[in-house]
Amino acid sequence: MRDNVVKNKSFVFAVRIVKLYQYLCEQKKEFVLSKQLLRSGTSVGAMVREAEHAESKTDFKHKIAIAQKEINEALYWLELLQATNYLNDEQFKSIHKDAEELIKLITSILKTTKNNLN
Repeated sequence: MRDNVVKNKSFVFAVRIVKLYQYLCEQKKEFVLSKQLLRSGTSVGAMVREAEHAESKTDFKHKIAIAQKEINEALYWLELLQATNYLNDEQFKSIHKDAEELIKLITSILKTTKNNLN
């Protein structure tokens, strides 16, 4: 899986999401949107880890596709948090950039996997 780049980046992203969740709860007193972000943002890495030990190529593709859906959902929650002024532009741009990198990597893996299954 690309020298574990996706594995490493998804783990670092999950750590950032946990810290952002803590900040939003403690400093902004925001509990609903941040919980959604916590779930989707940490699921990405979990699905990447599951894909590492997939039972088949089809199982691998399925798990990576779920990771893609989760990072896309995390992007949605980040955008909503910025639009509702829970995140300022600087906070948003930093973590949004990481999420965009992840979705590009995951999408690239999916495209490669699709071509190898045909």
